Amino acid sequence: MLKIGVIGYGYWGPNLVRNFQEVEGAQVTYVCDLDPVRLQKAKARYPSVTTTRDVQEVFKSPDVDAVCIATAVSTHFDLAMQALKAGKHVLAEKPLADSSEKCDRLIDEADRRGRVLMVDHTFPYTPPVQKIKELVETGALGRIYYYDSTRINLGLFQRDMNVIWDLAVHDLSILDYIFREKPVAVSATGMTHFAGQPANVAYLTLFYSGSLIAHINVSWLAPVKVRLTLVSGSEKMVVYDDTNVSEKLKVYDKGITVCPSPENVYQMRVSYRAGDMYAPQIGTTEALQNLARHFIDCVEKGGEPITGAAAGRRVVRIMEVATQSLENKGQLLDIA
Repeated sequence: MLKIGVIGYGYWGPNLVRNFQEVEGAQVTYVCDLDPVRLQKAKARYPSVTTTRDVQEVFKSPDVDAVCIATAVSTHFDLAMQALKAGKHVLAEKPLADSSEKCDRLIDEADRRGRVLMVDHTFPYTPPVQKIKELVETGALGRIYYYDSTRINLGLFQRDMNVIWDLAVHDLSILDYIFREKPVAVSATGMTHFAGQPANVAYLTLFYSGSLIAHINVSWLAPVKVRLTLVSGSEKMVVYDDTNVSEKLKVYDKGITVCPSPENVYQMRVSYRAGDMYAPQIGTTEALQNLARHFIDCVEKGGEPITGAAAGRRVVRIMEVATQSLENKGQLLDIA
């Protein structure tokens, strides 16, 4: 039985506690938060859980094998490092840290101590995204042309990170999971509409060494909530609408065929294909439950997590470079 200590019981912490309490093979033993009101809520719902405002109590407790960190991004590195040095496995809310250099230090510490270090990039554990990965890897979509995502809503405005780190992080984790090929360069533009605040609107374009290109539109300043992703291939195209309750994923047998004109090599003939659309059957298991099971399995068997520290580091590095590009009005920058 893996004993879990959850640090942070604000927005995401309650979801982590609930899922680890419900999944087989784990038990939440500690909940830590600085707000006594939040701790009262946790205790009322889970009487057997020990609540505390002292994070060191969690790190020192023999009743904690692994720590889940659901706090502000600026605190992730320090808390994760303390947990690793205390010999605990770590699951950190996205992003892993606020710089790739800090990610590297956490990775070194986890490797040195033989601990699992995993990032809570939730979307790779959702059935729709897992289905898209299957379609890509089996070649059902053909040659992949582009990934296009719109992830916009009104709020929640963050004080310690821009909209790229808050919303684009989801698409970057999806891209890292679905495609084996990794982006080599990024260009980002955006704007802050309130003095002294981080950018609230951003547009990212990621370039790959092959024909794949990815575009991500994120905003905290939209009148409606949109979570729409398109993946276009030479054989089929996928539309993933995360706000659609009944049919989140639709596969379209649509595309074009381009062939040279036998009469004129400077002209191309384009024919259009419009076939059927179908909504594949996908699972309904909550993503966090899948993630919790995977974390437990990695700790028990020593496997590399799907969203391990290396994946978390790649996502953080892209966001670092994208932020530099945004500050330089869209300058195309290599991702080293």
